[in-house]
Amino acid sequence: RLHRRAAAEKKGRCKSMKRIIRRTLCLLGALLFCLAPLASCASGSAGNGKTITLYVYNWGEYISDGSEDSLNVNAEFEKYCRDVLGMNVKVNYSTYSSNEDMYAKISSGAAVYDVIIPSDYMIQRMIDEKLLAPLNLDRIPNYEYIFDDFKGDNVYYEPHDGNTYSVPYTYGMVGVIYNTTIVPEDCPSLGSWGLMWDESFKGDILQFNNNRDAFGTALYYLGYDVNEATEAQWREALELLKKQKDLVQGYVMDEIFNKMKSGSAAVSAYYAGDFLSMYEDNEDLGFYYPEEGTNIYVDAMCIPANAAHYDLALEYINFMCSEEIAVANAEYHYYASPNRLVTENEEYIEYMESIHEDAMKILYDDVSTVKSSAYLNLPADKLTLVNDLWEELKVESSIGTGIYICCGVILAALAALVICTVLRKRRWAKLY
Repeated sequence: RLHRRAAAEKKGRCKSMKRIIRRTLCLLGALLFCLAPLASCASGSAGNGKTITLYVYNWGEYISDGSEDSLNVNAEFEKYCRDVLGMNVKVNYSTYSSNEDMYAKISSGAAVYDVIIPSDYMIQRMIDEKLLAPLNLDRIPNYEYIFDDFKGDNVYYEPHDGNTYSVPYTYGMVGVIYNTTIVPEDCPSLGSWGLMWDESFKGDILQFNNNRDAFGTALYYLGYDVNEATEAQWREALELLKKQKDLVQGYVMDEIFNKMKSGSAAVSAYYAGDFLSMYEDNEDLGFYYPEEGTNIYVDAMCIPANAAHYDLALEYINFMCSEEIAVANAEYHYYASPNRLVTENEEYIEYMESIHEDAMKILYDDVSTVKSSAYLNLPADKLTLVNDLWEELKVESSIGTGIYICCGVILAALAALVICTVLRKRRWAKLY
């Protein structure tokens, strides 16, 4: 009887334990069901202690990075993710020197990035080729601070299909930078693209090291439409660039900073914001927008179609549009900002005018008065033509003829040596 009672009590305890386990499992299931949306929102990165790496690909010298007492924007984003979003995030930030370099890497699939910042015509091309993802603007509330001139139907480089693929980061125009200690005030080429072809400054002229901007300088100088130019006009621009080769010290992008700041070059075409950056270190530099017309551009933040962290990329873009961050970036790179939180910030205006008294005029006011046009994405046949012409320009060297002559002389000498050797052997053969 005692054994039966003990067995019954043991069976009762087992049933009781099973009920407790079932109830506990139900409660855990309900709890997990409630927490599932939160886990999804965090992309599974933060709660489990894992670190997400956000890959950002941008132009060089184009973000406030903590140098020279500036705000480290990427470090601040990592802190924001940790403190506000509860996520462990590491920003892997790398740079490129031209739209074409960036496009080649993205389109080939050689690397995957979460945020990129191309220029207008390249954005248009990447949209056409399905390389960019539409943006969920509900997740970018700071988009409201972008000026209307850069939204909707005013965005000339986006299709008006109801989607938005980019959020403007900077804009500006291309001008001519020159050293006033080398280029005299009465130089007849001042004010024109002609200064880039002035033989008085042979060996002291710098040209863009990308095909769209380099050909742009020639097309504007010739008075042709940079988007509608015919093949004959593109070839005429090529011939003009070939003539310039004897005058050019080098084809550059970011290298221009050291060359112009140090005075090792006298003339260059480049962006207005970069002029202000160089002027800060060398007040002998002057700047103007060429009278024949020039390029106006917009660089904007986009998410590649194959981005691994779409939601986090949206957070990054929104963060970049917040006031403190946007002002820090604008004060670092000196380009015009499409964000009214920047342009209405009195400290920003005061800072820019401390760099150059005409800084706000150069960056903002002149945009409405200077003759300018934007680059549009070219048709496939034109892109092929431009790439071929660019290769022809870069391959053909001003010393090419000399090389051919030298090679000819060497080959002739070798041929003469062979002939002499053969004749000598025959002579010795006759003797012996």
